[in-house]
Amino acid sequence: MNDMGLVVVGAAGRMGQTLIRTIHAMPGVRLAGAVERAGSAHVGHDAGELAGLGKLGVAITDDPLPAFAKADGVLDFTAPAATTEFAGYAAQARIVHVIGTTGCSAGDEAKIAAAARHATIVKSGNMSLGVNLLAVLVEQAAQALGPEDFDIEILEMHHRHKVDAPSGTALLLGEAAATGRGISLGEHSARARDGHTGVREDGAIGFASLRGGSVVGDHSVILAGTGERITLSHQAEDRAIFARGAVKAALWARGRKPGLYSMRDVLGLSRAG
Repeated sequence: MNDMGLVVVGAAGRMGQTLIRTIHAMPGVRLAGAVERAGSAHVGHDAGELAGLGKLGVAITDDPLPAFAKADGVLDFTAPAATTEFAGYAAQARIVHVIGTTGCSAGDEAKIAAAARHATIVKSGNMSLGVNLLAVLVEQAAQALGPEDFDIEILEMHHRHKVDAPSGTALLLGEAAATGRGISLGEHSARARDGHTGVREDGAIGFASLRGGSVVGDHSVILAGTGERITLSHQAEDRAIFARGAVKAALWARGRKPGLYSMRDVLGLSRAG
């Protein structure tokens, strides 16, 4: 089988450049296109040169449609509005769409799910193997240690430029904890505490978000009981872990029927219980 041709959207950003370098380094894939927003100063420049690789012969464009038409898949770590638009284009081209974008609303998720009727979409709040394994462990721990004995708090820290909170990874871990407890995260999450809040609500899953410096991503899930505390954590030290996971997801999705998949599907990590 020929190498899988992948388009990187948001190609000039930090994650976009990391994706380009990762595609260049991994077997079985090639850079088929690079897309930036209209008006970007990088349009027309060689994507390889921007990523520090030298000329690759792939010019950055602001028109995704021709790029998608000649590709097998697209890697997308952009913003919700752009991602829903790209999902529609991927559905038209009937190609793989790997989504690492966070901060999507319920409406955005509905548009992505609709696109998955024609595109093979892999979407995750985090593409790393370690984080997805952590989610399985969190689900198992939440199932084993009930709310009558253990409270769950999720702490995350990211670089100063991150615009959404809690992070997509924190929400992924929160969903895992809620699944383990058989509850709805939306009905049991505590996202802000300020002033006289009263006592902690039984069964709540709390979130705290820190922002500063150049932190790639730190996440801890704390199960706090009376007289004991368990902390399950993951530290991301290099954005390349997310890029490698995204490429792995694209290769896994190639040739599969349209639908909405997760990194658990890619990694074969079955749900607890």
